[in-house]
Amino acid sequence: MRLKVKGMIDESDPRVAQVGHPGPPWSIAYGDLMTELVCFFVILYALSAALNKDMQKAQQEIQEMIKEGKMSGQVAMDKEGLRITLEEQSQVAFFESGRAELTDHMAEQLDKIAPVLRQLSEKHDIVVEGHTDNIPIATRQFASNWELSTSRATSVVKFMLGRNFTPKRLSAVGYGENHPIVANDSEVNRKKNRRVVFFIKTNPYPDAPAAGPPVTAKAAAPGAPPAEQPAPAAEAAVPAQEAPAAAPETPAAAGGE
Repeated sequence: MRLKVKGMIDESDPRVAQVGHPGPPWSIAYGDLMTELVCFFVILYALSAALNKDMQKAQQEIQEMIKEGKMSGQVAMDKEGLRITLEEQSQVAFFESGRAELTDHMAEQLDKIAPVLRQLSEKHDIVVEGHTDNIPIATRQFASNWELSTSRATSVVKFMLGRNFTPKRLSAVGYGENHPIVANDSEVNRKKNRRVVFFIKTNPYPDAPAAGPPVTAKAAAPGAPPAEQPAPAAEAAVPAQEAPAAAPETPAAAGGE
């Protein structure tokens, strides 16, 4: 005997698809609608950075600087955030060979993009990436290109801190020679790989939860005797020890070499 539930359509009803038979026509449209909704939300997630007006404005400003020849580099945006790449121009280097101190040319480039980055740092974290070519290095200061690239990125962060950037929005990372954009087969290509990248993240680092109100002692009830305070532990009297008498100096042996 089949169990009948109130409100449920019987199996013999023509609206119910039998096993081995195609479903009703409305199920096709319903399935297409669900697929389109999933695709829509996936596209929204992928373009979350592109939909950010602040990042769109910053991308346009940097692109204008590149077109006008004020700086050399690239700017790109994806779902993770905005990437601004600074590349060396002609014979002018960002850093001296094997060193991490900023050159005057690099300081000028940073001053040009500092206003754009400072505005983005109000809501977004900025990761400064250091990249080098594949020429190995082994000095007393830098054991490898990892140390060199990290120190260069840190130098850029320190420069930005001097331009009133919020410290909690900045970080430095070094990738060494492990992420080249072109093959390291010529001086021109190696110069392209020696670069600094500003990665503006779509989702900022979560802030620490706010501290709760300070805990205060509860007031005693009216008429209640005051709580007894624990007596301070008596300090053990340590008798003063007399300093040992100084031993008489032994005269130096005569005739020493």
